[in-house]
Amino acid sequence: MMWVGALLLIGTTTWMGFEWSSRLEKRPRHIRQLKNALQILEAEMIYSQSPLKDAFVVISKQVPEPTRTFFVGLDDFLNDNNKDLYVIWKSSVDRLIEVSSLERNEKEILLQFGRTLGQHDFVQQQKHIQLAVGHLDRELEEARDNYFKYSKMAKSLGFLCGVFIVLLLI
Repeated sequence: MMWVGALLLIGTTTWMGFEWSSRLEKRPRHIRQLKNALQILEAEMIYSQSPLKDAFVVISKQVPEPTRTFFVGLDDFLNDNNKDLYVIWKSSVDRLIEVSSLERNEKEILLQFGRTLGQHDFVQQQKHIQLAVGHLDRELEEARDNYFKYSKMAKSLGFLCGVFIVLLLI
């Protein structure tokens, strides 16, 4: 019975290590999705001069999950509520952070961008979008570096922590 418990503990910590590694792997992809979505938003706002609601629908059709859910949620909230856009944006960002591998830095970038969304003319809005994309570029570089540095370590560390705890308990 003790060996079954030891194997379960090692299996659990190994799984935790692989989960950590998976989050490190997904973060650059999710940041790239956000960058693409903001670039599509820029094109829709500047060149097509679409209202935000229509731009959110177009973006949701062109980006994969979990970014798609973010923009679908924005569109749904805009249909159902007459709240301030920033309040809707903030709650959608919070939900996106929960379901994605994005971290606090990306959340802050999105929240800062959300404060300016729909508040300025086309030229100023384009500058804010480009600023947000620039910040996401910096975070993307950091996310890639972290993935290459820590991915294998996370997998190994999960297994080794499990073995260490089992050895301590035996």
